[in-house]
Amino acid sequence: MPPSAQVIKSVRESFDELRPYLEPTSLQFYEALFERAPELRGLFREDLRAQGMRFMNTLGLILADMEHPGEPSVDYAELGKLHSTLGIHKTHFEPMQEALIDTLRATTGERLTPELEAAWRESFAAFADKLIAAGNIPD
Repeated sequence: MPPSAQVIKSVRESFDELRPYLEPTSLQFYEALFERAPELRGLFREDLRAQGMRFMNTLGLILADMEHPGEPSVDYAELGKLHSTLGIHKTHFEPMQEALIDTLRATTGERLTPELEAAWRESFAAFADKLIAAGNIPD
């Protein structure tokens, strides 16, 4: 069942709050990710500032997928294969999700209600599942 209009609106608003803080938000995400999964550090460039736009683009893709379920807004096969080529495995998506939630919590504070957190988790999980399946991302 797709997320409700209210859930999508809440996720959209929290995403829009992050936009002005691209660099610190993305750096915060990667710090949280590498704290949870230090083995992933080697898969990324030394300069994580350059990764900031990719981080925001990915969040935008998650949101687009929520706002337009069933529409081909994301090429999951291509994006999944790219992640697989980089060395990403299925097990890496859990620390990615937790790092995202930590980042949202640090950035939006009390505005990250339990409902909003659940919406982000649901959206991330749906996005990750599609990416894993379409890109044949290994265990």
